[in-house]
Amino acid sequence: MAKLDDPGRNDEGLLASINIIPFVDIVLVLLVIFMLTSAAIVKASLKVELPKAASAGAKVQSTLNLVYTKQDELFINGDKVPDRAAAARVVRQEVEKDPKTQAVIAADEGVFYGKVVEIVDLVKQNGVTTFALDIERKAKDPALGGAP
Repeated sequence: MAKLDDPGRNDEGLLASINIIPFVDIVLVLLVIFMLTSAAIVKASLKVELPKAASAGAKVQSTLNLVYTKQDELFINGDKVPDRAAAARVVRQEVEKDPKTQAVIAADEGVFYGKVVEIVDLVKQNGVTTFALDIERKAKDPALGGAP
């Protein structure tokens, strides 16, 4: 049996084999990390206290996020909009880019219902046909009944 440091050993070529499995594992882990962090970055980083409902559905992937704060400020895709006319222009521009644009409207829990209806009306008047109100899921109250 030949030893590794045997001077009579005949090595005619270089060892050119690369084990690719660890490389693929690392790339997949990086891909998962990128996907998770990009979802957090896309979401507007404004702090609002969303109302809670037991029947809240899954988050909707959208191209247009509208956030209305307690301070009577409107943000579209994270950018503050100075007035309703500017908001209407932004919404129309997004609809011109993609007619199937969806909107998700998030309003602080303390905002009057009429203000939220105004935002819904603004979105619908400017061409968005599909929209959702963003809410957080809360635990179901067993006293109210319903499936767990």
